[in-house]
Amino acid sequence: MSAPVPAPIINRLLAALPDEDRERFLTHADTVTLVFSAILAEPDELVRHVYFPTGGFISMITSIDGRPRLEVGLIGDEGMLGASLILGIDQSPTHALVQGAGTALRMDAAEFRRQLELSTALRRVLMRYLHVMIQQLAQTAACNRFHVVEARLARWLLMTQDRAYSDTFDITHEFLAYMLGVRRVGITSSASALQKRQLIRYRRGHITILDRRGLEEAACGCYSADRQMYARTMGPQGAQGAVLSTMCD
Repeated sequence: MSAPVPAPIINRLLAALPDEDRERFLTHADTVTLVFSAILAEPDELVRHVYFPTGGFISMITSIDGRPRLEVGLIGDEGMLGASLILGIDQSPTHALVQGAGTALRMDAAEFRRQLELSTALRRVLMRYLHVMIQQLAQTAACNRFHVVEARLARWLLMTQDRAYSDTFDITHEFLAYMLGVRRVGITSSASALQKRQLIRYRRGHITILDRRGLEEAACGCYSADRQMYARTMGPQGAQGAVLSTMCD
């Protein structure tokens, strides 16, 4: 089994800032606990806080006919929740659900706007991150349309492992079907196929990744495309982040 890399102690976006800008930002941020299944945002509601995860991760879920139906993104220590404020939009575009418990730096929306005005470096880093988000949303849309469930499931497990900094996490077939927008029988079949190839072990909602390299080979190309695009767009800090969660045998 692979050995996980320890989780970083600060969000990667903030780590990319000059020391002075980062220290000023942290002075006005609070460390909070992300509680599993907590709802942090609802579509069209006012954004009252921004979150920069330092541990744990958040699912961005889009709604269809007024009900949350499909995950369109994951936010871990590489990103932030509340990015619409960067564009001057104070309403949340998606449902945001804590999928991995952990910690985050939280800031009031008004203070966040003030920090954007004070720091050119912060604006530059976050505008690049917005570009990353747009690209990843487009990649996810294409992935959901054209790739088979097994490859999409492998991609999702890798994305989750990257943000959980662990080989093991709890998830049910029912919730996976909900996240990927497919029937539960499709998840059961795909998970069984990955388990038969000894890439994962799945028991009563508990998943262990046994062979990360094999899982990367089973995943669609969208996974590596996302990582490469983040590293290319975010610069040296992004390149570091792209390999932070790589597991060694």
